[in-house]
Amino acid sequence: MTGDTTSLTAPGRTETGAPRSAPPFVVLLGTDYAGKSSALTELAERAPSWHMVSLDDAFLAPGHSLIGRLRRNLVADVLPDLHDGYSLDFMVTLLQTATVHLRDSIERSPHGAPVLVDSYYYKILAKCRLAGVGSHPLFDWWRSFPQPRQVVFLEVSTATAWERSGQGAEANPLEYYGERPDRASFETYQSDLREALLDEVRHLPVTVVEEPDDVSRTVQLLGEVMGRDIR
Repeated sequence: MTGDTTSLTAPGRTETGAPRSAPPFVVLLGTDYAGKSSALTELAERAPSWHMVSLDDAFLAPGHSLIGRLRRNLVADVLPDLHDGYSLDFMVTLLQTATVHLRDSIERSPHGAPVLVDSYYYKILAKCRLAGVGSHPLFDWWRSFPQPRQVVFLEVSTATAWERSGQGAEANPLEYYGERPDRASFETYQSDLREALLDEVRHLPVTVVEEPDDVSRTVQLLGEVMGRDIR
């Protein structure tokens, strides 16, 4: 029988079945409202040759709109009904789609392009831990994913983050403790998130950026870390 065939390649594999090798990459990390999205947006304008890997809609390829829908459905449907309608295991399983997409996007980066990754799996894993999932079989798999050569950690005070969240109006349930966001529950969560994030990347070189005055300073520093001149 003749005709067109479709080649199916296992995730993380080349057409020959060999594991893909991830290119060198840098991770931009920080707590909620640290300014990562603003830095990525400005970088995309000033350094269009860079490859940005992110779950934000602005950086998802048209064929990957499913990832954005899953993220929005997680916030709109799963988190409000967590424990009653959905289990923690279900939440982790749904987040698995995001972590694998990030890994695949890194491995498929254009040859020779500087690769900058928004948070990678570190923030997802840290938030799972704060949600009460201390260990999970998937966590060991995530930690086996390719590691960055450098992490740039954006510092932001909990007070600044609270203001950027609209004093809790824009916060989702994975950004504060309890049923409703008040300043105390938000700031305590963000402090714990910072510790969990730094714990996840303690084995890696980390450059900490103290709360910058403007996004341009962050962009310049990222250029230095990546060994590229940002104009």
